[in-house]
Amino acid sequence: MKPQRLVDLLAVVALVLLGLSAYLTWSTAHPGSGRPSVDFSGYTVTKAPVTLALASVVAIVVTKLAGTALRRVLGALVLLMGVAAIAVALQVRPDVSELSRIRPELSQAVTDHVTLSGGPAPWFALAGGVALVATGLIALLTAHRWRRATARYERDPAAAPADQWKAIDAGEDPTL
Repeated sequence: MKPQRLVDLLAVVALVLLGLSAYLTWSTAHPGSGRPSVDFSGYTVTKAPVTLALASVVAIVVTKLAGTALRRVLGALVLLMGVAAIAVALQVRPDVSELSRIRPELSQAVTDHVTLSGGPAPWFALAGGVALVATGLIALLTAHRWRRATARYERDPAAAPADQWKAIDAGEDPTL
C-alpha cells in the first residue's frame, strides 16, 4: 500500500475512534440510595479527543497540497496531536467533585456516597491516539516520496515551451 493511502486510512480510523470516544460512556456515577446512575459521555468530560481528531484530519488534507517540507511539519504536528490524545485518554479521570459541578444531583449535599466506574470511551480515545501517532510518523518519514498534487497535470518537464506551442498548433493537448 502506498504511504499516502496508508496515512489516509489511518487518519480516518483515528477520526472514527476519537469521534466514538466522544459519544460513548467515559464515566458512570452511582449515587446510591436507589437513585439512578448517571452516565457521562466523552464529550461531557473532555472535548479534547474530538478537537484533536478534527485538527489532525485538516492537517492530513493540507498535506495533499503541500510540498515536502510542509508535509514533514504537518506530519510532526499530527504525531504530537496523537501523543496529546493518548495523554488525554490516560490522564482524564474525573472525580466526584468535578462531576458534581456538571450534574448537581451528584453533590455530597444530596448524596452520601458516590461511586464511579469507567466506561469504554477512554480505550477508544487511546486507540485513536495511537492511530494518530502512526499517521504522523508515516507522514513524517515518507513525505519525500509522496507525489505532488499538480504532478498529474504537468507535461514532460523536459519539453521546451516552444515544443508545447507546436503541439497546440498541431491540435494536440500538451497537458495529456
